[in-house]
Amino acid sequence: MSWLARSLSSSLGSKATVAVTGLALLGFVLVHMLGNLQIFLGQEAINAYAAKLKSLPGPLWVARLGLLGLAFVHVVTAIRLAARSKAARPVTYVANGSVQKTVSARSMVITGLLILAFAVYHLAHFTWGVILTDTHQLMDAAGRPDVFSMMVLGFQQPLIAGSYIAAMLILALHIRHGTGSFFQTLGARPPRFAPIIEKTALGLAWIILIGNVSMPLAVLAGVISLPPGVGR
Repeated sequence: MSWLARSLSSSLGSKATVAVTGLALLGFVLVHMLGNLQIFLGQEAINAYAAKLKSLPGPLWVARLGLLGLAFVHVVTAIRLAARSKAARPVTYVANGSVQKTVSARSMVITGLLILAFAVYHLAHFTWGVILTDTHQLMDAAGRPDVFSMMVLGFQQPLIAGSYIAAMLILALHIRHGTGSFFQTLGARPPRFAPIIEKTALGLAWIILIGNVSMPLAVLAGVISLPPGVGR
């Protein structure tokens, strides 16, 4: 255990920890997005999906706590790495490449903290029912929580929709940088594969951005609307 603790606390071990936890969180982001995209299939599809998840409280809470732990380790380790790097190099870089690298690392910490703050806001909105409390109490014809209407009523508010769109832009930027860093940390970024990795990172960021932003934009544009009988 002491060997494991020393390995994780080392610079290389910390970078590997950030990379692996980041990959796990990226997997959750993709799965979560695919689940939410069922809003385009209609009220029945996404409400049935949400009810299925709610019928598995044990695994659901294990997943939630596991994700919370991963996020905590990911953010704290990244902050420690940034602080250690800054302390080791107190003198401002002169070379352009080093300056760009420093700016990129700093932006990763900032975007990571912003994403963490948004995750709390997201939970307050859709899980805890703190935001737009009345929509959290809606039920569909089958007696299930009406997640479809809750999402639509939320995204009909320009301020809420705008906050989600802004958060997804930040998330895409974080993923764009993080994916490239993941391969570099694990030593799997030889020069000849660098262009492919960069294009993959960019493509993945675009997929997540378009997928997540499409939902509030579709509601604002009226492509997705409330079912009959639901409203304020």
